[in-house]
Amino acid sequence: MPRSPRLYRFVRELLTFGFVGFIGTVIMIGGANLLRHLHGGGPIVSVVLPTVLSTLVSYLANRFWTFRHRDSTGSGREVAIFFGLNGIGLLIQVACTGFTYYTLGLHGGVAYNAGLLVGLGLASAFRYWSYRKWVFTPATA
Repeated sequence: MPRSPRLYRFVRELLTFGFVGFIGTVIMIGGANLLRHLHGGGPIVSVVLPTVLSTLVSYLANRFWTFRHRDSTGSGREVAIFFGLNGIGLLIQVACTGFTYYTLGLHGGVAYNAGLLVGLGLASAFRYWSYRKWVFTPATA
């Protein structure tokens, strides 16, 4: 257990962000596979739709749980920036999926999920950094 309150808060924040991310991952990967393999959706559309749903769930969970101790403007600014940054994260995910499917020509389920996971990992790192920097800013004294 970290001794410093600041380190403890950071570890707690990182763990709760990870848990929210896990729930978002289940929604995104489960939804993408459901749309892709059970409903015959295209590889890109099958990523976009569940990611939008996952983003909405993640915003609510991060705002009211992970980053609840940080300032909130209470305006649409925070929401707009959050969804804008998630749009960049979505582009990262789509690029990885598209690269796997179209550039590498790997169309199987394992390759599709590998592309999803790589994209998700890169996008998650970007999201965590950007949320801390621009969305859920430190509380003012």
